[in-house]
Amino acid sequence: MIYNFDTVIDRRHTSSVKWGCGMQVKEWNFTERFDDETIALFTADMDFRCPQPVIEALKRVVRHGIFGYSGTAGLPEYNQAICRWFRERHDWEIHPESIVSCNTATEALDIAIRAYSREGDGILITRPVYGPFTDAILKNRRRVVDSRLIDNDGYYTMDFTDIERKIREENVTVFALCSPHNPAGRVWSEDELKCLAEICERNGVIIISDEVHCEFTRKGVTFLTMAKIGKPENTVVVTGINKSFNCAGLCAAQVMIADERLRAGFKKEQGMSLPNPFAIAAVIAGYTEGDEWVDQVNAYIEDTIDWILEYVKKYLPKVRIRRPEGTYILWADFRGTGLSPEEIHDRIYNRANVCLDSGSGYDPEQGSGFERICIPSPRAIIKEAFERIAKEFADCME
Repeated sequence: MIYNFDTVIDRRHTSSVKWGCGMQVKEWNFTERFDDETIALFTADMDFRCPQPVIEALKRVVRHGIFGYSGTAGLPEYNQAICRWFRERHDWEIHPESIVSCNTATEALDIAIRAYSREGDGILITRPVYGPFTDAILKNRRRVVDSRLIDNDGYYTMDFTDIERKIREENVTVFALCSPHNPAGRVWSEDELKCLAEICERNGVIIISDEVHCEFTRKGVTFLTMAKIGKPENTVVVTGINKSFNCAGLCAAQVMIADERLRAGFKKEQGMSLPNPFAIAAVIAGYTEGDEWVDQVNAYIEDTIDWILEYVKKYLPKVRIRRPEGTYILWADFRGTGLSPEEIHDRIYNRANVCLDSGSGYDPEQGSGFERICIPSPRAIIKEAFERIAKEFADCME
């Protein structure tokens, strides 16, 4: 089946957090302005229809007409679909018993932090990093230990010497890894993952690897799951269809925990949790029949990135955006404009009326002047957003 990702679907005045909940966005302090003319590129949520097999599967659930308590124990095709997908697309053999259903990756991280650490323990993250990592640590009364990524002209790497030093000095018990990295766009290499795994293993640190963006990589880039690198007793992997097939609203994540002890600890902390019937159907359909859609959406995103980088080079030359190796996220550095973070914000959010995601939410100390841009939208929307921004920064580009 050929999918048309140029189709613009009006999501305003719906339940969409991205397009339809302006008051909520204002409450989150993303922007002072959010109206029917706002272009929303602030959250990792696609503006493309889900794969047709997923849509058809959801229709079948509706036609059945009963939406009671649901589980996967009587549906071997659920685990089979998950195992098939990761075996064929990532050369990763998953044992069905290791799969634990969860609503979202953020919820899984929240549960894992409580299961594998105690109040007051250090939880290590590498900023800039997805903001809810910090939130999950703080709300569970753990300490944020930050080993800042090294910025090599927009290409970010981990500081392994600093990581090991902080693990030993700060009573770190859990490392929250973002892989591929959000927002820096890195797809960690095998050598990088091995080095991190060795450090954590010799220091008794459990790695929770958030891999929800694993299906989105650029041409020639191969994603490698931490599950194939780290020892089972030190490794927990979070994935799911929420990002892969644009199903975030269905709450259909999975946590892969090969080690029986770690799995028991996670389930105990999670308590009773049942996936909804729509999530179950979507998982089976997506992981069974979603290959074409993922391949085509990756190609479309690749072309969108090409257009953006060429446009920025020509019209926004003082804004630094490096091609991400993975995700559908751009990490844009506006500091070269010479403007204050407040002026940058005003020109983008209020004057251009484009809602992005301020870098300070990903790095409270050094994120000012950066913006996270989520680009899985029809190209017409992307073009208009960048044209609006370029117009407001034209005086800074000379």
